[in-house]
Amino acid sequence: MMMKKFMAVMSAAAIATAALTGCGSGSQGGSGGSKEAANVPTEPFGDTIKYDPGVSVNDGKDISIELWEWGSDELFQQVIDGYCAIHPNVSIKLVNNPWEDYWTKLPLALDGSNGPALFNVHNSYHENLINYMAPLEIPLEDLEADFTGVEAHVIDGKVYYIDYGMMTGSVYYNKDMWEAAGLTDADIPKTWDEMREVAKKLTIREGDKLIQAGLNFNDDFHQNYLLGLNYQLGENLFLEDGRTPNVTSDAMKQVMQMLVDMYKVDGVGSENFGEKGPDSFGQGQSAMVIQWGHFYNTLNTTWTDINFGVFEIPTFDGNPYAYNRYNGESTFGINKNAAADQQAVAQDFVKYFLANDEAQVAFNLAMSTFPAKKSLADNEQIMQNPSLSVLAEHIDRYIWPGPMPSTVETSLKTAGQDIFFNGVDIDTALAAAQENIIRDMKSSSFQSVEHLYKYAK
Repeated sequence: MMMKKFMAVMSAAAIATAALTGCGSGSQGGSGGSKEAANVPTEPFGDTIKYDPGVSVNDGKDISIELWEWGSDELFQQVIDGYCAIHPNVSIKLVNNPWEDYWTKLPLALDGSNGPALFNVHNSYHENLINYMAPLEIPLEDLEADFTGVEAHVIDGKVYYIDYGMMTGSVYYNKDMWEAAGLTDADIPKTWDEMREVAKKLTIREGDKLIQAGLNFNDDFHQNYLLGLNYQLGENLFLEDGRTPNVTSDAMKQVMQMLVDMYKVDGVGSENFGEKGPDSFGQGQSAMVIQWGHFYNTLNTTWTDINFGVFEIPTFDGNPYAYNRYNGESTFGINKNAAADQQAVAQDFVKYFLANDEAQVAFNLAMSTFPAKKSLADNEQIMQNPSLSVLAEHIDRYIWPGPMPSTVETSLKTAGQDIFFNGVDIDTALAAAQENIIRDMKSSSFQSVEHLYKYAK
């Protein structure tokens, strides 16, 4: 869905200024290719991590590798083409697998001798992949100099992948509904008390029937509220041991009570008003939702009739410990079981990607993530994306808990559903979630990295 927007971005970014066809083209095949009109960089580029296009790869001898990903063909192909324009002896075959199949097929392929040398990583599958990955050969101090959040990815002094971008939640609001309610930019709320008052003004009812929700958090309250607003109140998601969940904390209970009160007391929405909040917003039935950055692309490709704006998530007191959590979009993994010459090409490709500002900007715009590369924090193209520009001032006040096992999200979602639909009280529902998470994590190696947060208590 985001690829229409991405192609326009790529025209402006012109990764490596290369115009190349056939280099690893096609989602399931194609190798090698011919340059038609390539303006290939000849001078080293990058910040601390520099890429020298004058250094040959594989001694100039022909070599082919595969890069596996799950559905952004144009995005990856542009980077491949830029790299192959510099190194025409390298052929990179792009292999697309649907998300549903990717996480089954990839570990099986990596377990053998014929798996891809490069593969796209998502940190939610960290435990499935890490034992197949080779560490990056870029010095740790260079990675830390150029990118935010690297320290959270260090394992025994080595780094296997990092984040190129950070995604978190912001408030998306319908500008037409906002204006119809008599609201202006001056009414953009900074606190949750102000947010609740604005949501009331945006709510429309005919008798007891809800016609327009002022705020809709159906189906994803666990992601955008329960797993983030606790930080605003000074509570981490995990206790000091880094493994015991903290979902029965006073902060979590306060957040859950606020959600209940917004629907049951304020009446700004209802658990029965549309199954999914973002769909309701896109269909013009809800005035505000909190969504992560990917929603910006969804609105621009799927619900193009919605006149929307974006503002930063409110806080309880204006001076939060952290505004919310974030999650990173990850760089590529390198297959430690691949042949040595293929691994060498893969290492070189990752270095090229990290040094290349145009590639970094294009990937972050395509995914609506805030750049982890420090030098791009005020990039003009990034600041033109409202879902990113609203994060710029406080981006260092967002926290990553680490690659949490999925049970953390699913257990809290179940707790919320029990509260709203089954009449379970908040203490009981959160206690059940706590027990479920502890049970499910017994075999997990997860360790929270919340203590690495810049402002950790």
